[in-house]
Amino acid sequence: MKRIGFLSFGHWQEVPGSLVRSGADALLQSVELAVSAEEVGVDGAYFRVHHFARQLASPFPLLAAIAARTSRIEIGTGVIDMRYENPLYMAEEAAATDLLSGGRLQLGVSRGSPETALRGFESFGHVPEDGTTDADMARAHTELFRAAISGAGVAQADPKMTGSTGALMIQPQSPGLTDRIWWGAGSRATAVWTAEQGMNLMSSTLLTEDTGVPFDELQAEQIAMFREAWTTAGHQREPRVSVSRSILPIIDDETRHYFGLRAQADAQDQVGFLDGGLARFGRSYIGEPDVIAAELAQDAAIRAADTVLVTVPNQLGVDFNTRVLESIVRDIAPSL
Repeated sequence: MKRIGFLSFGHWQEVPGSLVRSGADALLQSVELAVSAEEVGVDGAYFRVHHFARQLASPFPLLAAIAARTSRIEIGTGVIDMRYENPLYMAEEAAATDLLSGGRLQLGVSRGSPETALRGFESFGHVPEDGTTDADMARAHTELFRAAISGAGVAQADPKMTGSTGALMIQPQSPGLTDRIWWGAGSRATAVWTAEQGMNLMSSTLLTEDTGVPFDELQAEQIAMFREAWTTAGHQREPRVSVSRSILPIIDDETRHYFGLRAQADAQDQVGFLDGGLARFGRSYIGEPDVIAAELAQDAAIRAADTVLVTVPNQLGVDFNTRVLESIVRDIAPSL
């Protein structure tokens, strides 16, 4: 049984047709969409994190608000750029949010992606050490964050206050959270590294490499390498794997108006340059629900994953996206 979640980038902009025109709109509507998604049977509400842009940037207040309004749906990120994060503060925020949700937090993190700000993480006070890169810094932040949520001592006790010496852990602790950390991997090599670290794998509609094979096959190869490395590493639990897809069923005049003309144009993978190298972008699935269901059933990466995250056009509003998600759960998910 596949889990079906939605992934929102949380855009807002004052342009014609947008129902999300401010930061307040983006946040409040994200909560409402998560509530509606739970009601129609969606399994997860995930949000992308970007800085210095008109998109969602501070996930924990949002996820805590969703936790207070829902009872079943997973809540998470896809992904947090760890170059920007204070690992210990993030560990406190994550544990508190997980406790408020009853253990439903699923945190996707990564080394980051191209941003609107030039070295924006330095404005947050995070500068790579001499001889290291920003990617190294992101991994170091992740290592400390994971140690903190696992109960490692990260600060020395003041005996004048505690009556003892030794290392103190961050509080609160949320048991089980350490098993619900995902790494956003854009290549096969990074997927292997993710498995070695004992994190779940989160793979999007973009891979930062291209071997000439269709996107779903390249992504399926990435997943297979992840699972093999996981077994070799000897981890005791079963890992989770998610893939993202753009899925837009044509179910009424409004969906046909917005996406009907894109059905042919976006039906193929795209190859382009990103960060100085070739990258392969996955196709969009647009059309009648039964046609999409048949196509997705042949997607090699979806067959290999346990979770599918559907990217949503959040600026079209809560009602629109709820109808789309309901159709995906009702008409498309059973074939997966």
